[in-house]
Amino acid sequence: MVAIVGALVMPVMLCGILLYGLFKRVNVFDVFLEGVMDGGKTAVSILPALMALVLSVTLLKESGALNVMVKVLDPVSTRLGIPPEISPLTLLCPISGSGALSMYREILNTYGVDNIVERTASVIMCSTETTFYAVAIYFGGINIKEIRYTLPAALTADFTSFVVSSFLVRLIYG
Repeated sequence: MVAIVGALVMPVMLCGILLYGLFKRVNVFDVFLEGVMDGGKTAVSILPALMALVLSVTLLKESGALNVMVKVLDPVSTRLGIPPEISPLTLLCPISGSGALSMYREILNTYGVDNIVERTASVIMCSTETTFYAVAIYFGGINIKEIRYTLPAALTADFTSFVVSSFLVRLIYG
């Protein structure tokens, strides 16, 4: 039953939009084309920020800088109760969702499941945001150049999530 409802959501919404447009006497196709044009302009405006982000993540991983950063931050993360095995994940989560996902898969392949490392990594993956990506895309999409307090607040939330996730997993699973 759920699969049937799920399969029908988009067609029903599309028909509803078309019927509403016809009822309001709106040229639905012209409005659709306007929306596509606006979407294209938005895509072009966020492309430089997206390209810079992808390049940064690739350079970070391929240059070995990620490993250096993990080594430098190891004493701090250990003191905060974050397993050192997931330090690379904590560094990639705010930057890149796909980079963090590949790091998460690597953690699963290396350490398996049902252990502190995997559980902590799982909770972190579910409770953090790709901060730099979100700021670059959303602010770039509406041409906001001054992000003011957004980045420090979002990174503080990510940091808090890393620490609290690690603490709660240790508390619950020992």
